[in-house]
Amino acid sequence: MNSLLYIAVVLIWGTTWIAIKMQHGMVAAEVSIFWRFACASFLLMAGLFFSKRLKAIGHKGHLLCFLQGITVFGLNFFCFYHAVTWISSGLESVIFSMAMIFNAVNGWLYFRQPITKNIMVAAPLGLIGVLLLFWQDLKLIEQNSSVFYGIGLSVLGTYCFSIGNMISAKHQKEGRDVMSTNAWGMLYGTLVMGLLALSLGYDFSPELSFQYLSSLLYLSVFGSVIGFGAYFILVGRIGASHAAYATLLFPLVALTVSTFFEGYIWHWNAIAGLCLILLGNAAMFFKPEQIRNRKGIALKA
Repeated sequence: MNSLLYIAVVLIWGTTWIAIKMQHGMVAAEVSIFWRFACASFLLMAGLFFSKRLKAIGHKGHLLCFLQGITVFGLNFFCFYHAVTWISSGLESVIFSMAMIFNAVNGWLYFRQPITKNIMVAAPLGLIGVLLLFWQDLKLIEQNSSVFYGIGLSVLGTYCFSIGNMISAKHQKEGRDVMSTNAWGMLYGTLVMGLLALSLGYDFSPELSFQYLSSLLYLSVFGSVIGFGAYFILVGRIGASHAAYATLLFPLVALTVSTFFEGYIWHWNAIAGLCLILLGNAAMFFKPEQIRNRKGIALKA
């Protein structure tokens, strides 16, 4: 089950970058985020209500969902939608990979979860791999100092995402249903982004083109309802730091999509980065006790 959830997160979030890019420049970022989570929260709420799976979460649960809505479904996307003005989506992916480190540190700070040997081995392998993967983007920093605005926003967005992970982990530790808390979190995030867009005087009319509407549908259903549902269930099952390792893998999916639709060229550094990321992924889930058990069974046989 964990493997299926992990693969689903990697494949879904690995393809949302191209969908976000399809929306860039058509409508104000705040309005696009508003419509994305308005659709997602409506679909999720309706589905849970009619299937009688919408669970009560209590006053404390609603407060945490409000904070989750601000961090994950609000500020996180606000930062990344605006950061693309100054940096490429590839470089955004590099920075978002820091979620694994933020989750490991925040997990220790808030829940006293130990930083395991697997994480200490996998984290540097994965991060070095991602840096190699996007080395061509990183070299452009020297040519344009304004990219630091994009970098700052991306770091802030990633940290907000990590805080949202901690909130989801707390929900699950206290017995709240993941999909119900996601639905309320998305709704609160929608309201916050709507108020922000309203205060800035933006037009709420979406772009009535196939490109915009199809990307909005994909981001709402797959990227939000299914993607976040699978990811936060994974956080509860294997821990936030392990689940966040998916953030190192989905850029590989994004690059594969880019190869076919944008003509991305795989240089030597990208291939080397891919190998390191896969090696780090193996290190993250390596369990020597299982190998010892298998050897013991083989010797007995």
